[in-house]
Amino acid sequence: MVLVCDHASNWVPPALECLGLAPPELDRHIAWDPGALSVAQHLARFIDAPLIHATISRLVLDVNRDPAHAGSIVTVSEDTPIPGNVSITPQERARRVRDIYDPYHQCLAQTIETHAARHPGLQIVSIHSFTPVYRGQRRPWHVGVLSDADRRMAQPLLQLLRAESGVNVGDNEPYAPTDGVYHTLGRHCAARGLRSVLLELRADLVSEARAQERWARKLGQALQTIS
Repeated sequence: MVLVCDHASNWVPPALECLGLAPPELDRHIAWDPGALSVAQHLARFIDAPLIHATISRLVLDVNRDPAHAGSIVTVSEDTPIPGNVSITPQERARRVRDIYDPYHQCLAQTIETHAARHPGLQIVSIHSFTPVYRGQRRPWHVGVLSDADRRMAQPLLQLLRAESGVNVGDNEPYAPTDGVYHTLGRHCAARGLRSVLLELRADLVSEARAQERWARKLGQALQTIS
């Protein structure tokens, strides 16, 4: 397997001056997926897989969106204005795509090609986290299993995770490919015929180190079962 973590970091280059936000705002889900990187790192060790992850906040540029998508560089995230993105010039937008989006996806493509050459049955797993409350609506799921038309990984994972006592599993919840969240996997897996799945963990359940390791082990055991 190859692991991906698109929203691993909340870092904003100093030259962008926090995009006009107060620094504590960058700790919120609007800037990254809290807990996702640690889970992905534990999982990578558990299943002995390479991990490709972003090192910059999605508020600067979201690598999991096509550069032409409105969500690539947002001016409002959830209900929070992002002042530093409001008056961005076409030249600055192009620079961010060149410096952030392009090298990220080139690195991922090279990693996938290298491992696919050795393992024709290569599978790609993307790790994210979601906020437990979104615009006042509480989200009940502990983990979401997201898939597009190819359900070869999602269907058995849903069955295995739903067999866990007390685990609320969402099928394309709280997001689905129609929300634009499957861009990275769609770009790299569909044309190659590679199996893929995106796993969303509720952020309050992976906020502590022990929980992150526990969820990584749970996901790793399920992934190894279906591989």
